[in-house]
Amino acid sequence: MNNHSVTQMLINYAPLVVLFVVGWFFGARHERQHLARLLISEKELAHIVVSTERFYQPKMTTGSEGELVLGSVVIAQDYFKMVIARVMSLFGLNLTTYETLLDRARREAVVRMRTQAQAKGYNHIYGLRFEVSNINQLGSMVEAIAYGTAVVTVDNP
Repeated sequence: MNNHSVTQMLINYAPLVVLFVVGWFFGARHERQHLARLLISEKELAHIVVSTERFYQPKMTTGSEGELVLGSVVIAQDYFKMVIARVMSLFGLNLTTYETLLDRARREAVVRMRTQAQAKGYNHIYGLRFEVSNINQLGSMVEAIAYGTAVVTVDNP
């Protein structure tokens, strides 16, 4: 390889590398910000008890009826992390990119469900269920739905 071909190769691929690095940086920054916001919201809504028990009968206040509450979210992973995940999958490595995407989606759905319960005056959600599905073929976008029965209980367990 002569100097001219190396220089030409750098000119051709440098913008792609710069774009990749910039995209990775902003995608990681956005993900960190989202996780920080989730942590704050989870702490603010921690007084709303959430249980996965389907047939749980909490001590409800008199005249209180249960109501379905749900939270849904569609979250996309940045394209640059998905490229790295594709490469990692060729070697059979753990795909933490997908794991963090699913974790963020589930947590955001629960936060939105708890927010809906709080807005309606409920303090307990039981029968929590999740639905998670891919939105696109690449798996870089997922929809998560969290739902349960919200009630007002006499005292939090």
